[in-house]
Amino acid sequence: MKKRSGRPTLGCIFTFVVVASIPAFAASPAADKPDVLLSTMQAELQRADVDLNKLDPAPYFLSYSVYDESVAVALGSQGSLVNSTRARVRSAEVTMRIGTAALDNSHGMNRASAITFGALPLEDNRDAIAHELWRLTYEEYRKASKAYLNVKTNTQVQAKEEDTSPDFSQEKPSAHADYKEVAASPDQRTLEKLAREYSAYFRQYPYIYSSGVVITAQKTRFHFISTEGDHVVAPSAYIRVAIQAETRAEDGMELMRFETFQAESLEHLPPSSEVAARVTKMATDLKALRDAPLAEPFDGPALLSGRAAAVFFHEVLGHRLEGHRQRGEQEGQTFTHKVNQQVLPQFLSVVDDPTLRTLNGMDLGGWYEYDDEGMPATRVEVIKDGVLKDFLMSRMPIKNFANSNGHGRAQAGFMPTGRQGNLIVSSSRTVKDSELRQKLIEEVNKQGKPYGLYFEDIQGGFTLTQRALPQAFQVLPVLVWRVYADGKPDELVRGIDIVGTPLAALNRILLAGEKQEVFNGICGAESGQVPVAAVAPAMLFSDIEVQKRAHSLNRPPILPSPFAEANSGKNTGSRP
Repeated sequence: MKKRSGRPTLGCIFTFVVVASIPAFAASPAADKPDVLLSTMQAELQRADVDLNKLDPAPYFLSYSVYDESVAVALGSQGSLVNSTRARVRSAEVTMRIGTAALDNSHGMNRASAITFGALPLEDNRDAIAHELWRLTYEEYRKASKAYLNVKTNTQVQAKEEDTSPDFSQEKPSAHADYKEVAASPDQRTLEKLAREYSAYFRQYPYIYSSGVVITAQKTRFHFISTEGDHVVAPSAYIRVAIQAETRAEDGMELMRFETFQAESLEHLPPSSEVAARVTKMATDLKALRDAPLAEPFDGPALLSGRAAAVFFHEVLGHRLEGHRQRGEQEGQTFTHKVNQQVLPQFLSVVDDPTLRTLNGMDLGGWYEYDDEGMPATRVEVIKDGVLKDFLMSRMPIKNFANSNGHGRAQAGFMPTGRQGNLIVSSSRTVKDSELRQKLIEEVNKQGKPYGLYFEDIQGGFTLTQRALPQAFQVLPVLVWRVYADGKPDELVRGIDIVGTPLAALNRILLAGEKQEVFNGICGAESGQVPVAAVAPAMLFSDIEVQKRAHSLNRPPILPSPFAEANSGKNTGSRP
């Protein structure tokens, strides 16, 4: 999580729809004026449904989604504004399913055939909006009908699949209209001022070769209607400050620190003094990393901070609990057949709760009211006392899990799949955080190792879930310390990644700290990039394996930075 989580390989049963009427729900209570966009969507949906049902093959489901987004971005570097943009975009999705819920055009590898994406006019011009929806609908019908014929042919010539669940679930229609403003739109000059201010902090550190601050403020009003009778209007907003700084060691290794602050509104972000302190630490860490020795491959006791453990669980566990990964002949299905079995130590429980807006006074990035299939967000207890109970479900059923639990998420233009929201790990076996270091040393002595590892921070990672590849993960730490058993001072090291396989790694957790820490970020997978949060306490592992990280051999710059002379003699924030 950027939270970098890109995976190179990630990979209601109706046989017909009777539309007596699609409920009208086009008034805006807050403004006391009609919602022209929604009423136009309803009229065009009903017209399309009537006409398309005269064709063969005919759709059994049709939905329109519109994302009305206002985005403001300010990019700063070295105290100067690099870019400043403000835009409003309306994008529309037409989702169509042809066949029956048991077998339709989205089956198997054909998920993309069920969605067509395009831009809508910004103005509330009924004719212009209706024309674009009409065009996208016909384009989608041509794509979906061809895919359905291919699906029917393939099912006749291929062996029977292991999971014969329907392609679409039967759900109760959602009715929700929220026109309130979730947060005030920040003024562009304010964003530009912050971008200049925050990026200027790096001017006093000439050994940082590249740095930048990106501030993004986004507000979205989501409209969703379907031929099942759904009508949802839901707002959302967030502001995100991303700070990045890079340097290079003498051996050519690239060194990077990345910090983010994410909240619902500008007022919820930390004060400038806290951002300045975080930048100082970033610079301090990078200077120390330049001088730190290279680490070697290692397999032994390790302690992860709460932030590091949160990212670890998001990557190693969370993605394997997403519903769509439990079916399909390409998926590794790590946990598919482990329901009601122990998959974690008994003292650990995991929930995914997108209804939770804050935790310990901090806004959670994975909050939402309704998912991208119009289903209400739901708290899901996926693991209770170490035992697997549930999966994160979209409207794609899997064996023994026939319904959505409000986790069908996607970036605009992508087909929704089961995704994480706010993944929260809790422990019933804890020790004070101040005692964890000593517990690590005790485990190091017990195993006869010279040292253990403390992972202070992790920038992201990726995981492989398809069976054609190893069921492995790689997590990318940025601050790692050797903790020696003989009393030698802790030693910062660089150049290693955490690697392993999930079933082994997740059952090597010995205990957890008391305080839960939050990591907000952006997660990328098959259905695009979505905001998420991961929450966990610090955790002690009996065993974690690390491998060397690849890096270039490019030398640091030959010429000194222009700021070097101006800052000569000043404290550059090196670690004592």
